[in-house]
Amino acid sequence: MTSAAQLSQLESARSLALGDGRYYPTIIPGVLPIINPHASLEVRRWGADFLAETFAAPTWPPDTKETVALTVLETLKEYLEVVQDSGVVRSAIQAAASIYPLVYRHIIADPNDSGHWELMVAIKSNILRRMDSALPGVRICCIKFVQQVVLVQTPGTVDPRRPDHSDISLALVPREHPLIPYANLEAEGHGLLDRLLDIIHGDHSDALLVTAVLNSLGMLIQRRPIVANKILSSVLNFNPLKLANSPMTPKNRVIMKSIERTTRALLINVLKRNPENPINGRIQQYLERIHRMRLDVFDESNRKRPAPAEPTDGLDSAKRQRLGATVPNNATASVPALPPGPVSYRQLFTLDPNGDTAGLDVQIFRDPEQLQRILVPVLQSIDETKLANAINIVRSRYLGLVQATRTAPTPVAPAIDEEEEYEPDFEPEDAEQAVNRLDSLPPTDLPPTPSAPLVPYKLPEAPPLTEQEVHKYGDMTVRRAIGMLSGIDEKEKSKGAKGGFNRLAASDYGRDAWVTILSRLATRASAGLEDPNEGIKDEYAVKHGKGSPSISDAVRDGLYQYILYDWKKRIDVAISWLNEEWYNDTILAQEAKKAAKANSINGNVGSAVSEAPKGHYHRCTLRLLDGILPYVEHTDKVLLRLLSEIPALDHEILRRVRKMAEDPERIELACMVLHYLYLFRPPARDVVVDVLTEIWRTNDRAKPSARKHLMRWKPEVLREEEANGMVGDGGAVKKEGETQLEKESANGALEVKAA
Repeated sequence: MTSAAQLSQLESARSLALGDGRYYPTIIPGVLPIINPHASLEVRRWGADFLAETFAAPTWPPDTKETVALTVLETLKEYLEVVQDSGVVRSAIQAAASIYPLVYRHIIADPNDSGHWELMVAIKSNILRRMDSALPGVRICCIKFVQQVVLVQTPGTVDPRRPDHSDISLALVPREHPLIPYANLEAEGHGLLDRLLDIIHGDHSDALLVTAVLNSLGMLIQRRPIVANKILSSVLNFNPLKLANSPMTPKNRVIMKSIERTTRALLINVLKRNPENPINGRIQQYLERIHRMRLDVFDESNRKRPAPAEPTDGLDSAKRQRLGATVPNNATASVPALPPGPVSYRQLFTLDPNGDTAGLDVQIFRDPEQLQRILVPVLQSIDETKLANAINIVRSRYLGLVQATRTAPTPVAPAIDEEEEYEPDFEPEDAEQAVNRLDSLPPTDLPPTPSAPLVPYKLPEAPPLTEQEVHKYGDMTVRRAIGMLSGIDEKEKSKGAKGGFNRLAASDYGRDAWVTILSRLATRASAGLEDPNEGIKDEYAVKHGKGSPSISDAVRDGLYQYILYDWKKRIDVAISWLNEEWYNDTILAQEAKKAAKANSINGNVGSAVSEAPKGHYHRCTLRLLDGILPYVEHTDKVLLRLLSEIPALDHEILRRVRKMAEDPERIELACMVLHYLYLFRPPARDVVVDVLTEIWRTNDRAKPSARKHLMRWKPEVLREEEANGMVGDGGAVKKEGETQLEKESANGALEVKAA
């Protein structure tokens, strides 16, 4: 088969692998026999390039690469030992640089595989021998290989007890490894790093090698902090303008500029990656020093006497007053006169009709931003003197046209032909003179006032919003308000604000003010305008059936979500909201009661018996408790604050506390809440005792905690239960139990009285 046919087949396989990296493990074993070192030169070049491209591709996993890399070591070794073509050698070295970390990790995991490691060592030795004597292109590839060796053979982490297994480094090598001893690898790595640093301090005649080393040091500084200080110290002692003492030929100038820019880029990246590095001060001083050196070397104005500053367009302006001469104005002398007849705006503002910009059509710039990007730099580059001169010329042209229009002859008045017509002399005039002339123009130059009165302009009315759009925009407004409330500092407290239900809601712009505004928007905005029973299917419902929610329910839902997001810190918002709900329900109930009483007096019996509207307080309280209680822990005293500060309690609300007591860890918290409410909220004592009785009768685990409270507040429940439990027992046992119960009841009564 000819080389052309082989290359055609190989290119097809390469295209398949580039499209999907999964085919690399299948293609490489079939390609290796074709690209052997004894094939034609074109095939060998293609094979070396393919191997370098394959192991540098990130499209297939490293584990598979490691297995396949072991199969190509023999081919790479023969490429380096047999083939003398520089293109093949360069690609083979690049492939070896990608394969070295993979073989290194394989040997760490398999200490008995000495064959593959010997092949890798032979490849490494061959590359290191070429590093000082090969062609510049090959030496650059050798520098890349040495960079990988230094990365692999230096520790990657500061603490060797916690190595990073994703980073192939010396930290992964055991101290007693038979094939790769730790001490030998570490010494070799530091030795190769010294060889790299010696290149930048050596001969600078070949800028490619120096810049290649500087580019390779950036990755070593970033990934190997253990050698970063050593590298930076060497770079800070490096003189990128070393060739300044040699003859300043164009080649040396290019070399010094290239090395200096690469050095500066390296150090600036170090500053950006680690702003807290203690060595950053030295780096800043070094950058300033090489900047001054660069100015001294490349600034030719310091090396020769500057040219005398002589005028190029006539006499010097500093000598005009003494000599009494006038500097000719070339800009105005070359401006042609306007053509006779009607003059367009383009002709008025065109000073050079033969210029390149005279025929430019600005309509080709469809994008205003593109035109702005062009005009701003152009305007910044214009000379102010020339611009002022051009403005004066255009102003003079305009004044001449206005004067000519005023003095032009008309057929009805022949005498006007004898008047002297104004002819512009195209002489530049000062800005003050031009302004005075414009101010002196008669008011007849102004556009005539229309005889008909102006009709007031009125914008067209916007199309009416649909019901869905109204609800959509309302919900967006509520979400923005809740989001703004979340962004306010929760520790901010309003100062000097008036308390109570009649306080100003917007006395300041703090968190409490916005909470008050939102809660009153939910409760008072539509108070009395809607039926709270309409469309509500259960006590937890917030939205109306199939329709969209009202603005009040949308605000309530937003407040509910806002509180649940961080309910421990936002319990004060919940208390404020529920107080507003209770106050609104109370006011509505009073108004309904007054209306019913007035109707009964007037004889309207049907209206008199109408029930007061049901409020939202009870529903919102139950919903909020059902949302909070699943997250309450036995140490959370915030629940105690919530139940003690909400305005009204009933059996349904405290039944949630009984439900919480079914959790063994939260029994004590539930009993503590009931105990606190009994002591400090006397109107709720009957409800508290009833709930505690239910806990005693239904929850066996909570009986010990409930017993000590019922002994004080309702001992007859305990007597009844014990009497039922002792039916059939001896009378002495029953009497003894009653005596013990009476003693406990007496003690409990004394404690309650003392409290």
